[in-house]
Amino acid sequence: MMWTKTSLLTCLCTAVWTLGLSMAATAGLEDELGRSEVRVLSAAVPVPVGQKVVDSGYLDRLEARGYARVKRRPSKPGEYFFGSEILWVYRRAYRGGGRERKARLFGVLLRSDGRMVSLVDGDRKPLREKHGRLEPMVLSESLEADRAPRIPLDVESLPDHVWRCLLAAEDHRFFEHKGLDGIAIARALLKNVKKGKVSEGGSTITQQLIKNRDLTPKRTFRRKASEAVRALLLEAEFTKEEILQAYLNSVYMGHREGLAVHGWGAASRAYFSKRPERLTLSESAALAAIIQAPNRLHPERHPNELKKRRNWVLSRMEELGWASKEEVRKSKRSALRVRPSDLPEPTAPRFVAWAAAVARGDQERRIEKGKGIVVETALDSRLQKAAEEVVREGLKKLRKKHRSLRKAPLQAALVALDVETGDVLAYVPGDPGRPDDFDRARKAERQPGSSIKPLLLLEAFQACGSEGALHPATRVADEPLTLTLPTGDWTPDNADRRFHGTVEIRDAVVRSLNIPFVRICRHCGFDDTADRLRKAGMNFPDEVPPSFTLGSVETSPLDLARAYTVLATPGKAARPRPVLRLETAKGRRLHKFRVNQDRVTGKAAAYLVRFLLQEAAKRGTAAGASIEGMAVAAKTGTSSDRRDAWLAGTAGSVVTVVWVGCDDARPMPVGGSKGAAPIWRAFMEKAAPSRPAYEPHRPESIVEYHVNTETGLRVRSGKKDSRPCLFRRSVRPPKDHFLWPDDPAPVLR
Repeated sequence: MMWTKTSLLTCLCTAVWTLGLSMAATAGLEDELGRSEVRVLSAAVPVPVGQKVVDSGYLDRLEARGYARVKRRPSKPGEYFFGSEILWVYRRAYRGGGRERKARLFGVLLRSDGRMVSLVDGDRKPLREKHGRLEPMVLSESLEADRAPRIPLDVESLPDHVWRCLLAAEDHRFFEHKGLDGIAIARALLKNVKKGKVSEGGSTITQQLIKNRDLTPKRTFRRKASEAVRALLLEAEFTKEEILQAYLNSVYMGHREGLAVHGWGAASRAYFSKRPERLTLSESAALAAIIQAPNRLHPERHPNELKKRRNWVLSRMEELGWASKEEVRKSKRSALRVRPSDLPEPTAPRFVAWAAAVARGDQERRIEKGKGIVVETALDSRLQKAAEEVVREGLKKLRKKHRSLRKAPLQAALVALDVETGDVLAYVPGDPGRPDDFDRARKAERQPGSSIKPLLLLEAFQACGSEGALHPATRVADEPLTLTLPTGDWTPDNADRRFHGTVEIRDAVVRSLNIPFVRICRHCGFDDTADRLRKAGMNFPDEVPPSFTLGSVETSPLDLARAYTVLATPGKAARPRPVLRLETAKGRRLHKFRVNQDRVTGKAAAYLVRFLLQEAAKRGTAAGASIEGMAVAAKTGTSSDRRDAWLAGTAGSVVTVVWVGCDDARPMPVGGSKGAAPIWRAFMEKAAPSRPAYEPHRPESIVEYHVNTETGLRVRSGKKDSRPCLFRRSVRPPKDHFLWPDDPAPVLR
């Protein structure tokens, strides 16, 4: 096959086209993704204004991102200074929210107690909070979560023999050419023309980097021409050291434990259990040898083949004068000692799978074609780590304390949402210590028990069907009750198997009494109450039995978390948002997922329910979730026969639901207060202070009155046997006239 005019024209057009595409590079080489690369990112992190620096874990966030603490105001990106009056941060540049975010110096003003007050710029002028967000972290470099986390290296910190082994094996004239090696190209061209196809590339390190990042592996003249032009442009824009470092941090190095290993940092750990700075000449040569055929020359599966290739690399080092004859002789005689270590576990693999499903649903054709994509998620990487730790430890403690659970298929799920946006901040769909592929947070349908009770009051306090709204001090009869249903009589009972006479709704919430809630829902209408819960996101069937009021229907932790956002917004249910934005690897927007809220009830009704749940967390069944100094509104839940333990609630700007149970639905020795509450509390102690402070605004229609505990009538403050309570201004108890006795407030029966 000879070169034709058509072939030459094709190559020329490809070169011009490639030139146009390549002029857009503006950032550092390793900050810019190749066209075929995939990144799943955590969310950019806001400064938790209103929280204390120490309690918020903000310094831990900086450390996790590699920021260095300095003794004066930072002078370059990646530094921070923590003083008594101000916290200075020189944030690195990053891309997020559809924009290139430049490196920025900002300060966080502190009160004397260390609480973060507001943001300022370098001149101490007020700065909007969104400008102080820290850069995202990489959750995964594939939609399948099948890549081991990379361990970035700095080429300047490497001994010469480490990177020289790579050049000896792949491109020994790297520092002499401008992206293309004329001698190698001429040799490859002669062979390709003789064979009539591209069978040999003569590729430089720069060309290989371009191919791995931007192009398909298919060998054609057009692709080689495009690769060549891009290599020239890359060399014109970046230094040799930057290109070499980018290559070392991205090159494919085989598979281990089902995960793809990319970069010499990860490979050094995977195969030799050390940092690349500590690699010997023999080990460096082995890594350089792997590149030619990462699977055929795998250190564990094919050590003999790898040793032969390693020795060839060592010989090249000697030929090029980069290693002495004695060094090479000793290295060749040394055994190829592979010391594999466990790879870092992928971050939140089940969440990544959910985010990937969202991406595929929106960009199916693009992903099928292998084109690159960036998935910006809502996940808070610090809270995710905390959630996994508390779930793992919580289940471990339950197994240790209860012998019957040691061999049981005990599991848990935790979902944390931002109360206003529905952003999925943390997501644990099972025991991190015993991972599997089942997503219990979204797909496990279990009975929520009493954790559903607060949601029943959304209808009662808003409209109560056509009966007129109730209020927290409405008196309800806790007496024997039997309902006649098409399936037969149903006689609900309280958990303690006792009756408590006349109780106020707020006491029924605090004590989690069953019968008063059945009476409330019967009065307001079972159908109207169920419809209100459907608006909140509960996936109920068209017809539900009255027993749904006690949590006999099934739901998932995610749906329950969505419903609980109503209590904090207040009045709207925020739909869970795992993904914020989809972009091409070059930054073109593919899809932006907006905040989506559904109006469920009025602000006042939701605020009253939240008020009652705060009482439950102080002195009721959810007292195990109480956190000192924090406004907690929470409710436990235990399903019939104790098969499921729940804790759902909110603190600050976070709504969290924890479920604990056995996969085979066997009864457990613990309920919500002992099974789920400790996990919920341990997580929220870290989560709530880590996010910006939040407290729902008290609606103007909410007022406070004192109520006589015996009569249920409104009285003056300070009266004997009275206590304060919140009400809607238009829905309140009748007033007790001090001049003449009044009948007690009516009782709902």
